Amino acid sequence: MTEEAEPTITDRVQAFYDLHPYPPPVDELDAYRRRWQDESRRRADFHLHWPCRAYRTGLQALIAGCGTSQAARHALRQPDDAVVGIDFSAASVRHSETLKRKYNLANLEVHHLPIERVGELGRCFDKIVCTGVLHHLPDPDAGLAALREVLQPGGALHLMVYAPYGRAGVYMLQEYCRRLGIGHTDAEIRDLAVTLTALPRAHPLARLLAESPDFQRKDALADALLNPQDRAYSVPQLFDWLTRNELRFGRWVRQAPYLAQCGALAQTPHAARLATLPPAEHYAAVELLRGVMARHSLIVYHAASRNSLPHFDGAGWLKYRPLRLPESVVVRERLPAGAAAVLINQAHTDPDLFLPVDRVELRQVEAIDGQRSIAEIIQQVAQHARNSSTLQQQARYFFTRLWQWDQVVFDAADASGEKNERSLT
Repeated sequence: MTEEAEPTITDRVQAFYDLHPYPPPVDELDAYRRRWQDESRRRADFHLHWPCRAYRTGLQALIAGCGTSQAARHALRQPDDAVVGIDFSAASVRHSETLKRKYNLANLEVHHLPIERVGELGRCFDKIVCTGVLHHLPDPDAGLAALREVLQPGGALHLMVYAPYGRAGVYMLQEYCRRLGIGHTDAEIRDLAVTLTALPRAHPLARLLAESPDFQRKDALADALLNPQDRAYSVPQLFDWLTRNELRFGRWVRQAPYLAQCGALAQTPHAARLATLPPAEHYAAVELLRGVMARHSLIVYHAASRNSLPHFDGAGWLKYRPLRLPESVVVRERLPAGAAAVLINQAHTDPDLFLPVDRVELRQVEAIDGQRSIAEIIQQVAQHARNSSTLQQQARYFFTRLWQWDQVVFDAADASGEKNERSLT
């Protein structure tokens, strides 16, 4: 009689997601499609990844670990892109195929394939999105290396992985569940949800339970506390991981939480000392000081890639065309003294990340239309400014802050000489 082989971690994770597809399946994406019909939203997303390249559509995009709907969402919002979704969960692939048929997504292919075997597609991609996946692999290096191999030389890789400090309560409850041998049947998940109502208010998980609507759903609770494989990366571990796999950090998708010059940290006695640190050390220090980051979302490139970020040295910045990020809102009520408005990126979760602006700065924000350059915005605002002689220097500082605070991205193609570029390779 042959003994059955013990299930591997990969087998257990695959079985987990076949039983608990996550995110939970959705039946309709109509509202999502309507939001992304705005071309300015698509341009902002492109220049978040490639600020110094000319905007174009028709990219080859890979959604690695696409789950139940992520590949379909990307195909809807970027109808000119050729989108490929892969996932090792058969249930997730079936849900994606259902959405593909419902929305007639001719630009979408979905494959039942693990990330480590993505090379079997025999294709390379301009853009790869892999969020919430690699930290569940038994060997994240193998998964990241596989993605690097299919990333075009000028391509961008959008990653999201867990961060340790904001998930301390999650890891405490994961250990609790292991000690009690709690599985992931519906009955066990229901009992766990009831038990969590007894957590003390000061427990590290209590804040996440109160703030995250995800924890109100059965599959989300299972994904957070009962997943067979889960790891997290501090900023130094994340940078080491990228270097090992011959990749280069580009930017945080939302960078203000990592910058000491943004929010309450800018008013502390340590602000100047933090500002002198090299970028990776700066981010690591701020992660420790904030203490609540539960995930890292970032954009990376090949180590030898020529992709670059905006900078405000020289005069090239005057040619930048700012685009407002869709999550950015202008608040005109209950303002700090002297402020004409407050700018908030609604994707931020830290309450101190609001940017007060005066009347001249507000006029500059209102002049942003995705077409005007900073120089043209300055020229327009100068007509109404009392003192226009210093406006350019003030604008350099202000647009730097808008970028740091995740209020804008830039189309810097004119400044980089790549306005007519047609290829990312």
